[in-house]
Amino acid sequence: MALLRPPSLRLGLFTRRHFCSSTMRSTFFSPAFLPSSSSRVFFRRPRTLVGVRSCSGAGVRAFMSSAVALEAVQGKPGSLSYGSDQIQVLEGLDPVRKRPGMYIGSTGPRGLHHLVYEILDNAIDEAQAGYASRVDVVLHEDNSVSVIDNGRGIPIDLHPATKKSSLETVLTVLHAGGKFGGSNSGYNVSGGLHGVGLSVVNALSEALEVTVWRDGKEYYQNYSRGKPTTALTCHILPTESYARQGTCIRFWPDKEVFTTTIEFDFNTIAGRIRELAFLNPNLTITLKKVEGDSTTQFNEYFYAGGLVEYVRWLNADKKPLHDTLTFRKETDGITVDVALQWCEDSYTDILLGYANSIRTVDGGTHIDGMKAALMKTINNLGKKSKMFKDKDINLSGEHVREGLTCIISVKVPNPEFEGQTKTRLGNPEVRKIVEQCVQEHLTEYLELHPDALDSVLSKSLNALKAAMAAKRARELVRTKSILKSSSLPGKLADCSSVEPAESEIFIVEGDSAGGSAKQGRDRRFQAILPLRGKILNIERRDEAALYKNEEIQNLILALGLGVKGEDFKKDTLRYHKIIILTDADVDGAHIRTLLLTFFFRYQKALFEEGCIYVGVPPLYKVERGKQIYYCYDDGEFKKLKRSFPSNASYNIQRFKGLGEMMPAQLWETTMDPDRRLLKQLVVENAAEASVVFSSLMGTRVDVRKELIQNSAQLVNPLSLDI
Repeated sequence: MALLRPPSLRLGLFTRRHFCSSTMRSTFFSPAFLPSSSSRVFFRRPRTLVGVRSCSGAGVRAFMSSAVALEAVQGKPGSLSYGSDQIQVLEGLDPVRKRPGMYIGSTGPRGLHHLVYEILDNAIDEAQAGYASRVDVVLHEDNSVSVIDNGRGIPIDLHPATKKSSLETVLTVLHAGGKFGGSNSGYNVSGGLHGVGLSVVNALSEALEVTVWRDGKEYYQNYSRGKPTTALTCHILPTESYARQGTCIRFWPDKEVFTTTIEFDFNTIAGRIRELAFLNPNLTITLKKVEGDSTTQFNEYFYAGGLVEYVRWLNADKKPLHDTLTFRKETDGITVDVALQWCEDSYTDILLGYANSIRTVDGGTHIDGMKAALMKTINNLGKKSKMFKDKDINLSGEHVREGLTCIISVKVPNPEFEGQTKTRLGNPEVRKIVEQCVQEHLTEYLELHPDALDSVLSKSLNALKAAMAAKRARELVRTKSILKSSSLPGKLADCSSVEPAESEIFIVEGDSAGGSAKQGRDRRFQAILPLRGKILNIERRDEAALYKNEEIQNLILALGLGVKGEDFKKDTLRYHKIIILTDADVDGAHIRTLLLTFFFRYQKALFEEGCIYVGVPPLYKVERGKQIYYCYDDGEFKKLKRSFPSNASYNIQRFKGLGEMMPAQLWETTMDPDRRLLKQLVVENAAEASVVFSSLMGTRVDVRKELIQNSAQLVNPLSLDI
């Protein structure tokens, strides 16, 4: 089945396309399953294998005495030059430009998009405070971004401490803002905490324009790399616009800072905006992409139902066991919003946490409180009911959460985040409040809805039974040491290297491709694992079936994945680069999707650690005289043909499968690190990725049919290989 999806279902997987020459390696980013018109480039050093030479006898001295060592150190000219002259003091926004990764996470695509999120979060804070009802985000043709809100507008009067306008203060001074809490704070609850977001964006932009509307006037100022380039100008608004209020920030990211081509992805930002719209039901957010005078893409987001609609959207292709449970409670100034629902045909859980509308991808105390409350409540109700025949049964959190979709959003006056990227909430008091309110409302709902209680308990008990049935297989996986060659799958052609960081494994389709790959590989660091047919679709099967499947067991043993549900440890992996290599046809695409589903559901951390790659074999071989050309897509093929004279003669070979390629061809086009083309897959948005996997691989045929019908317009029939 071809992988099709509408624009609204954005799989949060991005690909990094790797190819190398002898001097440099480039990396491109584009959506994993949809073609992209964008490419972002950065350079990195080529990967090299380091050999280790062992010495014995009177070869190299392994140590030196302390006196000799001291003389050796003192003899170095550089060691005496370290003094007060070498102590640097960074002032203003210089620390941001010197170490941008500390403030935005990276200088790649994630950091680039984080700039948008910083400005967007400021607008959302205005909405959470009740002063803004609309936010507009515009992606311009020149790769700049505008964020406009109708809030109160940034203050422009003279700041008593800096003797500058308040607008210039928040744009040029770190830790200057109105969100530090207390009586002088401009916000009761906000995602911004440190007063660095806007100034960081300013520091990392080659140009920034700010426009403020307040008190019947429009204020405007330009900045470049953190410094103002014009004075603050002001003029009176016309009568029809006199009441206008708000702020517009337009910025151009600095090419000297970011290691990739400056280009914003519409779908990446759309996923973030959709989340914010779900979390703020009274807010309208628009996103549009402008090219010239025309708008090429436009989305408007407004969800009056809030978290209930969020859960409904996530479970659109599943069979719910009950209506969505939602509740809100405020205690000691902390507001807790929860929406949850169990589904019959899902064997995984989706638990998303937000703090002040900031997605806490690494969890935190609110997630800990939710998990504890769910486990306690279901176990307590189960022991009171007749469903638990054995009163000693105690369901674990994993069994209770199987099939659960849950969104929890907390509003905390003084949140404690870990770092500027705010990936984990640390307030200890939040856990207790969340745990108490979830237990209270969930118990009340399930006692008033006994059918829902029976369904949830039955689902949890089935999960427990499946785990017990799979226990023997799990123990088999756990006890088979991956260090013993006898326990490895028979078809695995292992590499000689014992260093996982330099080892890679190709998962290939069938014995024919496996034979070519085994002959063409570099045995020092490349392993080959052929698959027999299509692996099990684990989206539709429980854990017991998963461990009984031979191909799945071979994957687990060969890669050293361990047991599902246990904490991921990269050190236990046998290879840090897992490369999926399938034929360029419909069956190959289906096998690739089955493997991606397995990796995403079984061990999602593989994507987070950057271990999953897709190998790209060439589609065409063109021979003209003694010259041989390989083309990886139709675009390259057409470009190559246009470069030939009109009367040129050449032979074309279209590769249908990897088995058609000779080992030497497979090495030089697909496996040689200096010449191959790889796509690295990472999860950008776990919730949307889960939705796409459920739609493509789940049990709901009607949802998948609708998805294909809606996506048919995205396919060019002329490009189909039929």
